[in-house]
Amino acid sequence: MRNFLILFLLTCSLVVFGNDRTKFSFNAGWKLHIGDAVGAENPTFDTREWKEVTLPYAWNAEEAFAKPIHEHSTDIVWYRKSFAVPKGVVSDKVFLEFEGIRHGGEFYLNGKFIGRHENGVMGFGLDLSDALLSDQENVLAVRIDNSWSYREKATNSTYQWNDKNFNANYGGIPKNVWIHFTAPIYQTLPLYSNLKTTGVYVYAKNMQIDNKSIDLFVESEVKNETKSSKQVNFVVEVRDIDQQLVKTFSKGYTLQPGSTNILKANAPIKDVNFWSWGYGYLYTVTSKVVVDERVVDAVDTKTGFRKTAFREGMVYLNDKVLMMKGYAQRTSNEWPALGLSVAPWLSDYSNRLMVESNANLVRWMHVTPWKQDVESCDRVGLMQMLPAGDAERDVDGRRWEQRTELMRDAIIYYRNSPSVLFYECGNESISEAHMAEMIAIRDQYDPHGGRAIGSREMLDSKIAEYGGEMLYTNKSNRHPMIATEYMRDEGLRKYWDEYTYPYHKDGEGPLYKGNDASDYNRNQDSHAVEAVKRWWEYWTVRPGTGKRVSSGGVNIIFSDSNTHYRGKENYRRSGEVDAMRIPKDAFYAHQVMWNGWVETDPTGLHIVGHWNYMPEVKKDIFVIAAGEKVELFINGVSQGFGERSYNFLFTFSDIAFQTGELSAKSYAEDGTLLAEKVIQTADVPYRVKLKYVHGENGLYADGNDMVMVDVEVVDHKGNRSPTALNMIDFQIEGPMEWKGGIAQGPNNYILSESLPVEAGINRVLLRTRYGKTGTVKIKAMSNGLQADSVQFEVSPVKATDDYFVKESSMNLPLNLSRGAGPTGSTVVQTRETLRIKRSTAGANTETGINSYDSNELSDWVNDGKLSTAWIEYTLDKKSDINEIDLKLNNFRSRSYPLQIFVDDKLVYEGNTPTTLGYCTLSFPRTKGQRVKIQLAKSSYVASENKHEEIGGKKLDDGVQRDDTNAKGTLSIIEIDIHNKK
Repeated sequence: MRNFLILFLLTCSLVVFGNDRTKFSFNAGWKLHIGDAVGAENPTFDTREWKEVTLPYAWNAEEAFAKPIHEHSTDIVWYRKSFAVPKGVVSDKVFLEFEGIRHGGEFYLNGKFIGRHENGVMGFGLDLSDALLSDQENVLAVRIDNSWSYREKATNSTYQWNDKNFNANYGGIPKNVWIHFTAPIYQTLPLYSNLKTTGVYVYAKNMQIDNKSIDLFVESEVKNETKSSKQVNFVVEVRDIDQQLVKTFSKGYTLQPGSTNILKANAPIKDVNFWSWGYGYLYTVTSKVVVDERVVDAVDTKTGFRKTAFREGMVYLNDKVLMMKGYAQRTSNEWPALGLSVAPWLSDYSNRLMVESNANLVRWMHVTPWKQDVESCDRVGLMQMLPAGDAERDVDGRRWEQRTELMRDAIIYYRNSPSVLFYECGNESISEAHMAEMIAIRDQYDPHGGRAIGSREMLDSKIAEYGGEMLYTNKSNRHPMIATEYMRDEGLRKYWDEYTYPYHKDGEGPLYKGNDASDYNRNQDSHAVEAVKRWWEYWTVRPGTGKRVSSGGVNIIFSDSNTHYRGKENYRRSGEVDAMRIPKDAFYAHQVMWNGWVETDPTGLHIVGHWNYMPEVKKDIFVIAAGEKVELFINGVSQGFGERSYNFLFTFSDIAFQTGELSAKSYAEDGTLLAEKVIQTADVPYRVKLKYVHGENGLYADGNDMVMVDVEVVDHKGNRSPTALNMIDFQIEGPMEWKGGIAQGPNNYILSESLPVEAGINRVLLRTRYGKTGTVKIKAMSNGLQADSVQFEVSPVKATDDYFVKESSMNLPLNLSRGAGPTGSTVVQTRETLRIKRSTAGANTETGINSYDSNELSDWVNDGKLSTAWIEYTLDKKSDINEIDLKLNNFRSRSYPLQIFVDDKLVYEGNTPTTLGYCTLSFPRTKGQRVKIQLAKSSYVASENKHEEIGGKKLDDGVQRDDTNAKGTLSIIEIDIHNKK
């Protein structure tokens, strides 16, 4: 039987990888010891009392959401695995691929030190070839230290990104490990750390979107570790989504003994399906090294082809402008009691949910994501902004070198992923010299990938290819400006509003660092409304609204996170979905506002909240819609049209609850019905309802595959009871491990087999046990309700001696739901920006250009006297003028009583609102050539800038100057003068 299984595995691997290359999962058969163990690298060390584990396995993962990030346990731990080389496998070269460890690890094979890896983030490789015993058992021992203060052994330097605020510490080996067997002539792995190799690079040139054609280039680093020269043929095969052969091409080479070579081949490809947002179309590119008509090595690269450009302040995908909309997600992307070590299908589930909310971009925060998430984004059609590693500022010396080395490794590892559109060099601005270093790394290792490289801020950089602040609005007509994390507001999914038990008063909670923390203790009504307010500021300056535009932004965060928190709970609840990925109302708000490449699909409509209240309740009903008008109905009776604000928010004040049906209809300006939504009053809770989900590619006993089970409380008609908070007791039978879910309560119910539904629903997870197959049955009960149960089967893995084929990561479906993309222009020009020729001012005329120079780090300011608080702009020519965008200093906190004159005619008088950056002032269309902005009377503090960042730093509020008491000061950072059509 053993030989049959080995033959079966070899057959499977040969089909995929070629004659002499074999790849297996190296996840099974490990033992774990928490705490240092002197001599544990010795093969004869006694490990009988050690815990048996299957990777990926963070030794402290069960602390996820049970403990706040700064209390995550640290220690020195040992992992060990015994293994032998399978008979019949070509094993001239043997490599281990670790997708990542946390944080610093030392590796021993048969007692011999074979390498070290210390950045705690990226994938890396180890060459086992020289130390491997080919005809007897081998012992691999790994010593890992996940201390928050870990120091690099050679330099004694800490790592900037090993930070308690944002980088959840799931220690040990929380990611996959693979073993590769090859012949002495082989294509290298894309693992620069330790191996110093770069692997395969696939890219396209001359992309013709309309003609559906590309020129495809494939480069592969190949080593000849024989003692003779070899004539080889470098063959490339391209297969489509159905694995149908699209193209074959080749080129001959001579490989000198002991040499490292870059083999290249290229050919035109027709009828190409281009990768796009929500259209994860991937090709399989197989690169083969053929000697004497025999394939000695073959590597599959999953990739997609898309065309990009970054210019005029906008992002272009496949020749169409695409406004960036999405989430700044913590790289750990964690789940309760599991941390980041989830099944591959669950990564797809989470990342596809972002796409279903109509996000097109995820910005992973501070550190590089793991391979499973990167490949998942390829499949689901979600663009990525990929960092290397950083904290909140630029650094020098060894810590800067660590950042460049990590960026190099990340680019090499992920440069074939079509979803990676941006490389991020820092979560704070970096110097131009440092930016130039990063650009050089990108140009060396990914010169043809069509990926922009930049950093947060970089508002005045001459070489960064994108920029954008955190919590503010920026505009540009040069490199795109993308808000890298806006809206930090937090709120539990459990809290509907102030009228639903447990009657959470909006904003009620503890202070944060001595400040009012109401923004971090919202209910769902308030959280959804705030989501509309915040996005509206980016939408108003979207592509098409002038010469200088915002290219969009990402909301922090997508799912509640076990990282830095500010509210009542010990984890961050900023997510549009909770930690188990159950949507909050803000999820649907974004779904409405973000549905479109630039302009919004007018059919979007969502009623915020539920319709199960006490008879005496009167409350405001909020409807989020992309139409021009919204009408509300109760049991078919119109309640009138909503008051529109922030373009997408429609408010119906003091609506009295009546049992039955609440519906909303949205209309176009001409009265055409665009959409209708209905919510109903549920009857009293009647029964528990279960639904289980696992990967479409099957459920396997690989020790990491998972099942997700939804539990609802429903009425006798099957409608969810939206106010139900019933406790649910679970019973589990079968070969799976209970990992549970999360709810408000003791220890957040982590790992508990009893937990309540919240807003009528909750969700739990179970994990397979390695090699344990059979039937699993789950029963859910609640006092006074009918119980429910589900059952399913766990399939075996193809394995022998702890080598196995990880089928749970194979044949995962591609998301093609949004189609190949729009055919016409995605930009509607709503305003013409009028060119400013010169300016004059009451004071400091020479710096007037600072207010229209596309540099948001500079401004024009008068001398503090009210009499000099004016500036006049002369346009290129006489024009119709009816709208002005202003970014004023202290935009977050100060209001300016302004007068605006066009050719000496007063056209506007009023107080500017506080904003995230720009305020738009509208007035009747007036023809003129001179525009004067004048402070009518002293400015005043309209909204206290009270919020703090991590470490207590106040949020920026404009240029770095103290204007607190300068009431006669007028300061303009940027102005745009428009003719709105």
